[in-house]
Amino acid sequence: MQAIWNGEVIAESDDTVVVENNHYFPLDSVRQDVLRPSQYETVCPWKGTASYYSLEVDGKLNQDAAWYYAEPKEAAAEIRDRVAFWRGVEVRAG
Repeated sequence: MQAIWNGEVIAESDDTVVVENNHYFPLDSVRQDVLRPSQYETVCPWKGTASYYSLEVDGKLNQDAAWYYAEPKEAAAEIRDRVAFWRGVEVRAG
């Protein structure tokens, strides 16, 4: 699977975990040079607190376009150390 934004592949892995129709990529498969820390957080009742990254590619910023669960609840343990995308990031078979 690949995650693509602004014409660039920002993540690529054969080892994604699908939860609620979102592909969670291993953190080490995501280009670290495009991730920008964000203060944004959301809470899911069964997964826990999600933290976010913004993406910066070629000078363009996609605010809060990637999320991860640093300490997922037990029911979502399989997505620990994984990142998912939204807000215009295309996820497709590579």
